[in-house]
Amino acid sequence: MNAAVTNPPSAPAHPPQAAPDIRERFAAARAAGKRAKDAAESLGLSEGAAVAAHAGEHGHPLKAQPLQGSWLELLQALEACGPLMALTRNEGTVHEKTGVYKHVSATGPVGIALGEDIDLRLFFAQWHAGFAVTELAYDPAKPPSRSLQFYNAQGRAVHKIFTRDATDLAAFDAVVSRFVQPSAGYVFGPEPAPAAVLPDADIDAQGLREAWAAMQDTHEFFGLTKKFDVERQQSFRLVEGQFAWRAAPQAVARLLDEAAVDGLPIMVFVGSGGCIQIHTGPVRNIQPLDTPRAQWINALDEGFNLHLRTDMIASVWVVEKPTADGVVTSVEAFDRAGELMAMFFGARKPGKPELQGWRDLVARLPGVPELAHAA
Repeated sequence: MNAAVTNPPSAPAHPPQAAPDIRERFAAARAAGKRAKDAAESLGLSEGAAVAAHAGEHGHPLKAQPLQGSWLELLQALEACGPLMALTRNEGTVHEKTGVYKHVSATGPVGIALGEDIDLRLFFAQWHAGFAVTELAYDPAKPPSRSLQFYNAQGRAVHKIFTRDATDLAAFDAVVSRFVQPSAGYVFGPEPAPAAVLPDADIDAQGLREAWAAMQDTHEFFGLTKKFDVERQQSFRLVEGQFAWRAAPQAVARLLDEAAVDGLPIMVFVGSGGCIQIHTGPVRNIQPLDTPRAQWINALDEGFNLHLRTDMIASVWVVEKPTADGVVTSVEAFDRAGELMAMFFGARKPGKPELQGWRDLVARLPGVPELAHAA
């Protein structure tokens, strides 16, 4: 077993609350219509801590069985279950994709899933805890929700996996039985302080621009930010006008609308810190939803759902990265805390140039100036 992809040691616990009280209050919050994450936070808990309180015998609607073992081996075992729904989210965006977990592998603590529909980048060092969760529906005519849920050391969900009508439930139960560990005893710690960002004046901006211009693959970007000790949006500012341009917050909704009208295949990346989940293909049914508390743009397609809170968008960037196949263009949305909500690309395969239709769409987005590659 590869130790790099097993559970890390337990983190310091939250201030203790009695599990029976947590279960009672959580059930009331869920019955009032709160999502699981919001219900947990209404109790002053992380979602992971609230789920952990539901382990063992009790009579509440949500029941959790702790899981333990190699997360890589667990995900590999899921192929036998057939279609499942993969869910990866951050504070402002939820990405849901239905398919089969295939071709799951890892090198050390970094994994990948390359199924036809389930396309993931996995950072197992962030996977602190796992649970098999069953939650009764409030409509007794509906079956219970069944899922596998994974959390980081602070109790933030890194990835969830839900059964669907076509799931082989016997195979799913076999996976749970193989990895269940009632004595796991997961606890969660507080969120760490945000990493300090160097002042722009302390960054070698000229060296950054030169290294950016020399990129041959988009995956080199992460190493570039490490080399120059630069935060993501900070790097955009330092190359602004050459490789990055600001767009209006409305650009994300416009992008999805126009991609749907044009039938243009796109790529949608959403990350949780422990997982990046990717959709590749067209989007067809784009629906806004405004409520008294939030404004959303939604992609509601068969096999793929995206829910993005447009009221949380603080900045949008159009970013160009040179590659051996030509320029690759992304549209990246950030919230007020500077967290990356979602990235969008035109669908492409390695060795192929970017779609001209994608470049044309990006150039039409509100607030985007004329791009260098459009000249």
